[in-house]
Amino acid sequence: MADTVQFDLVSPERRLVSMEAREVRIPGVEGDLTAMAQHSPLITTLRPGIVTVTSAEGSTDYVVTGGFAEIDGETVSVLAERAIPREEITQEHFKSLVDEATDKLAKAQEVFVNEPGPVDDAAKLLADMVAMGDHIGLSPN
Repeated sequence: MADTVQFDLVSPERRLVSMEAREVRIPGVEGDLTAMAQHSPLITTLRPGIVTVTSAEGSTDYVVTGGFAEIDGETVSVLAERAIPREEITQEHFKSLVDEATDKLAKAQEVFVNEPGPVDDAAKLLADMVAMGDHIGLSPN
C-alpha cells in the first residue's frame, strides 16, 4: 500500500505543482480536511485559505482564494480560482485580494437588496480572506 498521493495544484494561469505528497491539507467550505493515500473519493469546494502539501522534502504552503478539490485515494487535484506560493504573497498583493473581496460585498449589497444569500456569501468570502491573512501574518490595512 503506497503512502503517497499524486498531488496537482492548478490555477487558470498555470500549473503550480505536480508531485508525490504524503498529505495535503485543504481549506474546504464545509471545514478543513487532510487528504492522504487511500482517502475516500470526495469533491469539495474550497474557501480562501492555505493548502499545505507535505512531501519527503518537507511542507509547502499555497494561498488559494477558492475553487475545488478532487480526491480519489491515489490523487489529489486542486483546481484553484487563484493559487500563489505563500512565499510570493506580499502585503500589497494581499491587500488587493481583500480589496477585491470588499468590492464584491459592496456590489452584492447594492444589487441584492433584501436577498441575504448572495450578500452573506460575499461577506463570508471577505471574512475568510481576512482570516487567511491573519493566519499568514498579513493585514488588509
